[in-house]
Amino acid sequence: MPSFDIVSEVDKHQLNNAVDQVNRTVANRFDFKGVDAEVEMNEFSLVARAEADIQVDQMVDMLRASLIKCSIDPLAMEVGDKEQSGKQVKVAITMKNGLDKELAKKIVKIIKDEKLKVQAAIQGDQVRVTGKKRDDLQQVIAMLKGKELEQPLQFNNFRD
Repeated sequence: MPSFDIVSEVDKHQLNNAVDQVNRTVANRFDFKGVDAEVEMNEFSLVARAEADIQVDQMVDMLRASLIKCSIDPLAMEVGDKEQSGKQVKVAITMKNGLDKELAKKIVKIIKDEKLKVQAAIQGDQVRVTGKKRDDLQQVIAMLKGKELEQPLQFNNFRD
């Protein structure tokens, strides 16, 4: 029976490239000369720090643009609140990696509401969709691409 998996993954190597690109841009920009500012990466959590609010905002915008260039959907980026600590302003940024239970349940409900002849099952941090016809699975993919969800989706492991 044909099947595929719905996942939400961030390529760690491309994320690392995007962070490096932002740090190089910050080092070369005139308005950041002499300013202690950088984006630090630890797994899928990032911290942007600089000396002023506006600089942190600019760095977040640079990161968003850099993610787009590295083929990562900026919807995967969740920006926290700004924190003032000493003369530094920090903002925590988390990258959504994997489907959480709530979103997986929402995806399964959307698929079931369409009344297509497919079955959707939650398997850890992904959703497996199986059906008898390949066309039904392709309809599910097209329908989910049209929906506005709070996280980017990828469709992997398509088997016939």
